[in-house]
Amino acid sequence: MKKKKILTLFLTFLKIGAFTFGGGYAMIAILENEFVENKKWMTKEEFLDMVAIAESTPGPIAINSATYIGYRQAGFWGSLLSTLGVVLPSFVIIYIISLFFDKFLQFEYVQYAFKGIQACVVYLILSAGIKMLKGLKKTALNIIILVSVICSMLLISLFAWNFSSIYLILISGVIGLVAYYISLIKKKDEVEK
Repeated sequence: MKKKKILTLFLTFLKIGAFTFGGGYAMIAILENEFVENKKWMTKEEFLDMVAIAESTPGPIAINSATYIGYRQAGFWGSLLSTLGVVLPSFVIIYIISLFFDKFLQFEYVQYAFKGIQACVVYLILSAGIKMLKGLKKTALNIIILVSVICSMLLISLFAWNFSSIYLILISGVIGLVAYYISLIKKKDEVEK
């Protein structure tokens, strides 16, 4: 049974890796559809937590997500083959393209295809963001962090400040941890009373 699940993970991530353009963020909507809605291996809340963890840890979000889902479903071998499945198609395609990239870009149809793919990637990323926003618990803290990050990103972009979005992720994570520990202290005080 476990071997079958490992093979299913590998083939699923191989398919996702082969047919997703635009990187990990474009892949989020496809991962949610595959593992939350179709296979029902995760709840929406677990998926949102996984995305938050995969985005906050070093490395590409697609690889982090594949590793997490694979490990959660089938342990070490599940994580290894899921990661390999999501990476292998991109590696092979990029390697083949790199052999004759300059000649490849000269084809008019290839240029049109890239423009079409760019439009699709924007939609996929926006779609994933909207789905995640809908699934977000509407607590005061979450709304404050969301609005603060959006405002910060807009200001940074408008004024062309050199401030990495990684810092915003880290700051938001620290605020979330502090809020979590404050809520634990409050619960402990309520229990003691």
